Amino acid sequence: MPDVSIQAIMTSAGHRYVGRYGKEPAPYEAREQSEVECVAGRGIRGDRYFDHREDFKGQITFFEFGVLEEVCKTFHHELDLTAVRRNVFVCGLDLNPLIGQIFSLQGVRFEGVEECKPCFWMDEALAPGAEDALKGRGGLRARILTDGVLRPGNATFTLEKSA
Repeated sequence: MPDVSIQAIMTSAGHRYVGRYGKEPAPYEAREQSEVECVAGRGIRGDRYFDHREDFKGQITFFEFGVLEEVCKTFHHELDLTAVRRNVFVCGLDLNPLIGQIFSLQGVRFEGVEECKPCFWMDEALAPGAEDALKGRGGLRARILTDGVLRPGNATFTLEKSA
């Protein structure tokens, strides 16, 4: 059983980059949360993707905290959790192997769906070259399978089975 922790949880009430190609980012900043309510099949209550559409594959997103630290250090960018627009920052968990898996974190069950691929906005949010540096390490999109609450801190992790 890996030693897993949730370093931070972020949500945003609106889309900063979606639909903004060729325009300035919208003024929806991500905000750090002391806890979030995960609602099965719907997303994180209060987040921009809550009730986005039925069976949406990105009801919650996970990101490896160490990857963000590395990329920020490489590009001489201050550590900024808001830049990558992901929800849950974890330590001690390799995310890509969770694609196609059912797992639980702090008692909430998730289905890993796909890599949360970085887009061209990463070059603006972090630094030119950040999109390429994050390829294959952009995080994990997941569906929420059971209701529950996530909080920063130590996190019991259980890998259940293939989806």
